[in-house]
Amino acid sequence: MTVAALPSIHDGKLLIRDKVVLNGVPSNVVVSQASEDSAFLGATSTSENSRHVFNLGILEGYKLLCLYRFKIWWMIPRFGSAGSDIPVETQFLLLEAKEVSPFQEDNSLLSTTVGSFYTLFLPCLEGPFRSSLQGTVANELQLCVESGDSNVKSSSATEAVLINSRDDPFDLITNSIKILEKTKGTFRHIEHKEVPAHLDWFGWCTWDAFYKDVSPQGIIDGLQSFQEGGCAPRFLIIDDGWQDTINEFQKEGEPAPEGSEFSIRLFDIKENKKFKDPESHSDLSQFIKTIKEKYGLKYVYMWHALAGYWGGVLPSSEAMKKYNPKLVYPIQSPGNIGNIRDIAMDSIEKFGVGVIDPKHIYEFYNDLHSYLARSGADGVKVDVQNLLETLGTGYGGRVKITGQYQGALEQSVANNFKHNNLICCMSHNSDCIYSSKMSAVARASEDFMPNEPTFQTLHIASVSFNSLLLGEIMVPDWDMFHSNHSTAEFHGAARALGGCAVYVSDKPGTQDFEILKKLVLPDGSILRAKHAGRPTRDCLFVDPVMDGRSLLKIWNTNKLSGVIGVFNCQGAGRWPCKDQHQESPDPASALPPLSGHVCPLDVEHLEDIAGENWCGDCALYAFSSGSFSRLSKHESMEVSLEILKCEIFTVSPIRVFGPNIHFAPLGLLDMYNAGGAVEALSCDTDRVITVKTRGCGRFGAYSNTKPESIKVDSQTRDFTYNAEEGLLTLTLQGDCCDGRVVEIIY
Repeated sequence: MTVAALPSIHDGKLLIRDKVVLNGVPSNVVVSQASEDSAFLGATSTSENSRHVFNLGILEGYKLLCLYRFKIWWMIPRFGSAGSDIPVETQFLLLEAKEVSPFQEDNSLLSTTVGSFYTLFLPCLEGPFRSSLQGTVANELQLCVESGDSNVKSSSATEAVLINSRDDPFDLITNSIKILEKTKGTFRHIEHKEVPAHLDWFGWCTWDAFYKDVSPQGIIDGLQSFQEGGCAPRFLIIDDGWQDTINEFQKEGEPAPEGSEFSIRLFDIKENKKFKDPESHSDLSQFIKTIKEKYGLKYVYMWHALAGYWGGVLPSSEAMKKYNPKLVYPIQSPGNIGNIRDIAMDSIEKFGVGVIDPKHIYEFYNDLHSYLARSGADGVKVDVQNLLETLGTGYGGRVKITGQYQGALEQSVANNFKHNNLICCMSHNSDCIYSSKMSAVARASEDFMPNEPTFQTLHIASVSFNSLLLGEIMVPDWDMFHSNHSTAEFHGAARALGGCAVYVSDKPGTQDFEILKKLVLPDGSILRAKHAGRPTRDCLFVDPVMDGRSLLKIWNTNKLSGVIGVFNCQGAGRWPCKDQHQESPDPASALPPLSGHVCPLDVEHLEDIAGENWCGDCALYAFSSGSFSRLSKHESMEVSLEILKCEIFTVSPIRVFGPNIHFAPLGLLDMYNAGGAVEALSCDTDRVITVKTRGCGRFGAYSNTKPESIKVDSQTRDFTYNAEEGLLTLTLQGDCCDGRVVEIIY
């Protein structure tokens, strides 16, 4: 019997692989083929409007994962089993079902479960409209379609949601995004973008260190303290506080009105007086030149908002008049306030935004970026991007104005900076996500907040789940963290396997260099994993923050190994939910350590890394405990963690070479992502295995037999061998700026 994969509607039921996904589907809901085995879902109305909410049917009986915007800027996950668990502004809905044998009969004792299969609902863009999903208390799944401009109307949205189904959830997501890339043409998959080079180097951001009080001397103090500690950053983000801005609502000598800090406007594209010294003739250009030369910085990024600043630009400024700005009062969609209102957005709505005419937005970006490039800057971090969805009225709607601004921004970055040096931030709406043709890096969660103890577990969990979607289109940026913080190990370990940039925001002189040296090599480079770190398959539908029993496992790959991070995120916080329908977690002090299991096959597609010589077993090295194990690919081992603790496992497939030599390189054992140091592996003869590696420190590998000798760059080196475990270690000395060739001779 053939199981139909193409979604279809029959007798009021949405069927996928002959399984009912939605019951009670109204007659105005339509399905059209998108690819060989996927379809678009949409609906029609009898009247034209700029916003429609369509009922799609009843959703019950599935494990489900939502990624939804809990506030205008950011997504977080939600877990459940029915339509009522789906919040407004859901932008990603993944279902899991058990597939049963097609030959069984109801109530048959021979009924068998074949395995899980997964269905993805992916709301997308259709012309000037964007879509999102939401549920009702009656378990109805609803489709919201909106333009953001009362003058942009339609009576139908027939390609509003992509529906696709596969046995592998990760392949499903990748395949679905590539279908949208091809059919919509408004964005590109991450495989088709240039990835900025700063991602491979350690960085420092000025935000938490100084906030808006950033100054040249403060930056110099910070760079000096990093250099003295032996861990100098190679990229720098000069965050908010360098621009020439004005708060027109604050009267001299009086405090600023409440909320007006979010309506400060850009007065000029050049730096403010803090970065100018008339006596020494110093300015931003001279400052950047100085710090690059003295501290070895490779990349300096400058912060700005997509609209110029939080409150846009000052329309009355002589420097801004050429861009034809005007004061506009944002209009928030019901979805923006359907979960949690945001004080920044509410304040901007109250005080207005100085909006640059979209016809002149490229001119603005080009003027700004060319000035920064001439000053020595290498790229930009562009914030407050979702603001545009509230400014669509009179500009053709939210999708159109977002596309215009995003396209102009990307073109300006391409024209003025090398290597696509752009970081997007506060950009978690589908308008931005599906308008990014060149942008290759985006912040993946709300800010790291050092003074909010209940936010730390939420940060790690939300980034990993958000990366399921964002990681197909961008390199997720996990944000800065503090190396000297009660959760520094927790955050540092997560960045090591996130496939992301590693950067901190420590105040000068407060760094913990023991933490940093587990992330950063002496030359300032990092051991970045290959992909976006994402939850393992068995964690996709469990709540790692509030169910009180589940550990969070995050997987990634290196060139020749896998890596699994296990995190206890329970008990330290709760998901922000307007309806508060979830139970509160037990206090952290009341929770015992949690246990779970790690299996080599938690690393997806491990066989592709292992190659033809894989024997089917893996060497597992646990960073924190230092324990080492050999497991078959189907075996698992137990891990137990206290709250806010983590463990990282390097998973190296064991290859068979020559006369029954079993070998697996582990990498630099004192680095969180040990396997990221291994560049290549070969066996030139039956008795010589060659490993190309980078970095210095304690190098480890598994070998089932003791080598006769080991050479590093043709020089014989001492090594230790534990015959009981098969763990082989040696020390790679030096500055480690260049790669090393390690020859293991049997």
